[in-house]
Amino acid sequence: MGFAGLGRWSAMAVLLAALLGHAPRAQAQSAASAAEWSDVVGAETETRANLVYRVAGGQELKLDLYLPLARQQRGPVPLAVYFHGGGWVSGSKEVATLRLLPYLQMGWAAATVQYRLHGSAPAPAAVEDARCALRWLSYRASELKIDPQRLVISGGSAGGHLALLAGMLPAGTPFDRACPTEGGDRWRNGREPALKVAAIVNWFGISDLNALLQGPDAKHYAIEWFGAMPEAERERLARELSPLTHVRAGLPPVITIHGEADDVVPFSQARRLHVALEQAGVVNRLIAIPGGGHGGFGRAATARASAAVREFLQAQGLVPMD
Repeated sequence: MGFAGLGRWSAMAVLLAALLGHAPRAQAQSAASAAEWSDVVGAETETRANLVYRVAGGQELKLDLYLPLARQQRGPVPLAVYFHGGGWVSGSKEVATLRLLPYLQMGWAAATVQYRLHGSAPAPAAVEDARCALRWLSYRASELKIDPQRLVISGGSAGGHLALLAGMLPAGTPFDRACPTEGGDRWRNGREPALKVAAIVNWFGISDLNALLQGPDAKHYAIEWFGAMPEAERERLARELSPLTHVRAGLPPVITIHGEADDVVPFSQARRLHVALEQAGVVNRLIAIPGGGHGGFGRAATARASAAVREFLQAQGLVPMD
């Protein structure tokens, strides 16, 4: 079952619209009846909550994993991993749960990830955690009966940044060095194997951090995330943590959805990323939402954007054609 034009899409679009408007989780969930929620993630789905994927700074970092029971008969299924937003200073994996519904409807496995926020660790901690979460899941692909060749990563706002960067960083990046591996051997033959990401779904994420740290588009949340460090060091780290820095041929396909009137993450971030990906020959698509802010697109625009995501994933061979 897909993202749009099928049975329960109307209810799912309402839920997604509520979530994109940054409604509290309880408020967004109340938009669906218990029957609708159970029909998607009930008896046909195994829920594994609060799985510890790493320990950092004495903090257990966890993810929630939803696994379709049918994979036991059908074989390995695709996996969608979603990173929540909140400017790297707030938010939780639970708030993002509803964003998994379209993938669960299609019979995919799906996960939401907790990562360290500014209050416990400044940049680049969240990026390290995002990479480690993906590695943890990839290492367990056989056990979980998920297909490591069909890994789609997504996120909104700061989570969109994490999805972009986690999928674009090259093999051997220093941000992977803290990730535990099976058997405890962190660096086999001197470097870790590359993560295999099939596609990135970026909901109004950040692509250039330095643009948010100074000048007319400076944002308090970005400044908070970096904390107190010398300006030269901050600029260097911001470049390393900017998806635009890592644009090159051979990247996974990227679809970006961004409101043209976004005053939290300027639309220019999406436009510049799109142009850079085009120039590098990377398959990508930019879905601009006229008048759209930082989420809160409304039901119709959200449904159209989600349908575009489905079409994009279809074009990559990740979703069967209707």
